[in-house]
Amino acid sequence: MKLTIVAATGGIGRQLLAQSLAAGHEVTAVVRNPSRLDVDVKAVAVDLSDVNGQSEALRSAVQGADAVLSGLGARTKTDYGVATRGTRALIEAMDAVGTKRLVVVSAAPIGTVASPARPNPPRYDEGDGFVMRHVLNPMVKRVLRDHYADLATMEDEVRASRLDWTIIRPPQLTDKPLTGAYRTAYGQNLRGGTKISRADVADLMLRSLTMPESGHAVMALAY
Repeated sequence: MKLTIVAATGGIGRQLLAQSLAAGHEVTAVVRNPSRLDVDVKAVAVDLSDVNGQSEALRSAVQGADAVLSGLGARTKTDYGVATRGTRALIEAMDAVGTKRLVVVSAAPIGTVASPARPNPPRYDEGDGFVMRHVLNPMVKRVLRDHYADLATMEDEVRASRLDWTIIRPPQLTDKPLTGAYRTAYGQNLRGGTKISRADVADLMLRSLTMPESGHAVMALAY
């Protein structure tokens, strides 16, 4: 397949890049700084924290792609909003050139985070157990409030698009190696699922491209 990987030098993006190349896919990497790439691939320099004037570069990056996979998200407090702004620009570029398949990464708690399109989300995720509902999620949401608000609004943009989309919601990310031995669920989190490696997130993102049931779906994964 011909794939475009957005934020290809991020934690998940690097895994997507490595696994895509190992599988023999043709890859275009969308990155802020191409010099940070440690593999020889076609690179398009786009700073998605400031999308003004970059629509042409984005269009060229997604032109002819069978799918676009995005690991876009804030790395620091100054990046808050990048997921929404960057994904909106990405969707516009895909619409302009007729590319349809999009897979993005969000986060496990987002189903219960309010957003402009979902001002009254469920109080609890059906897949969460007692400790997750009443201890861990409230604590994490306080600490990462702005980051999660950005991801929730990003999900609004994806859902409202005319694309064939999949939203992946992982729990806490680790740098452990690829296992392929994880659980998945549609539309809710996984009971007791608190961690997943970035490598396994990338694995599911790529697998979803051959899973018809993943279209217009939210997928959770965890060990």
